[in-house]
Amino acid sequence: MKDKSSLGWFFTIQRVFLLAVFLLPLWQSHAQSDDLYTEFSGNVGFEYRFFTNEGLYTGQKDHFPALSIQPEYYVEWQGGKHILNFTGFGRVDFTDSERNHLDIRELYWQTVNNSWEFSFGLKKIYWGVTEGAHLVDIINQTDNLETFDGEQKLGQLMAHFSYNSKIGTFDFFALSFFRKREFPGVDGRLRTPERVSSDLLTFESDMEQARPEGAFRWSHYFGPVDIGLTHFYGTGREPIIVINNDGSFNGIYPIINQTGLDVQATTGPILWKFESIIRRSEIQDMKAMDVGIEYTFGNIGGSGIDLGVLGEYLYDDRGNRALNSLQSDVFVGGRLAFNDTQSTEFLFGTILDVEHSTRLISLEGSRRLGESFKANLEMRLFQNVSDQEFIYLFREDSFLKFDLGWYF
Repeated sequence: MKDKSSLGWFFTIQRVFLLAVFLLPLWQSHAQSDDLYTEFSGNVGFEYRFFTNEGLYTGQKDHFPALSIQPEYYVEWQGGKHILNFTGFGRVDFTDSERNHLDIRELYWQTVNNSWEFSFGLKKIYWGVTEGAHLVDIINQTDNLETFDGEQKLGQLMAHFSYNSKIGTFDFFALSFFRKREFPGVDGRLRTPERVSSDLLTFESDMEQARPEGAFRWSHYFGPVDIGLTHFYGTGREPIIVINNDGSFNGIYPIINQTGLDVQATTGPILWKFESIIRRSEIQDMKAMDVGIEYTFGNIGGSGIDLGVLGEYLYDDRGNRALNSLQSDVFVGGRLAFNDTQSTEFLFGTILDVEHSTRLISLEGSRRLGESFKANLEMRLFQNVSDQEFIYLFREDSFLKFDLGWYF
């Protein structure tokens, strides 16, 4: 059950923005066609997840068929000086009703002028260069109902000003209305013994979700080196959760200061990658880093296939208080690109815990089918998970996922 009082403002904003999107075709019909460019696209998908082991907790199921839709609408006028961009998302899961959700991934207006840009609305901002963990990526809340690895994000209301100069690009963010992280239902997998309800997680700030937030990023390049320096001040996107011996939990969203650094250097076929953060709060401080290398073997044997070999070391000083298994781990994997007309790609890897026996094995693959369809495959395997890790609670939740999308 969602907290209607806290979400009321956001739903009002959604309705206003959606009304604007619906009125756009009317505006378009009165505008001059040579000054306005519009594009409507998107995809409809079928997803099937199968968990290979029986669930640890009462009520958990093994089979999860689901449907999704993601419409996209893009408008630009005055030669691209003004842009309106909309991306929506909806999911219906036939097993776990808590996965049923609607979201506006993006709906923002942007104006562009030579050395600066300004945008306002719901946006997704991505920061980071590494594969094993995205430490510096802090702006958007994780869509925990969609993916285990945190790749999918919710839209965030913001005002974003970007200035490009000879000494780098400066991005300033004023953020509002915090988005809570949602969790699987009683029937769902990848959950704790007592299901975590977002309504039961409290806030350190008395202003709760309405607390203003700010962020800054400076990025530049020096020859083959790209560098980014970030700072965020506001409510942390990751709740601090403590699981008690009886299976109950306590959780809170802290107020944090997080400073991050990401660096990527390109030397021929080698990419050198580094991310690090320092997070300060009254409740829990943390330091974390991810350092790695990627070497690409191009056009193997004249086949046109590229193979990238990846290796990273991940460290998080929270130890087993972290909500992942990345406190002292090694990630090894590969990226296989066939460079064919079907855009066939695979990303595979293993996270090995240096201190414990835990292994996480992953595989992601995608391939276009004809002109309008795309198939995706995902596998996550939990092996020898140590009882010292938070993900010990998910130790029987290895799964396979297949989805087929129709793109229009």
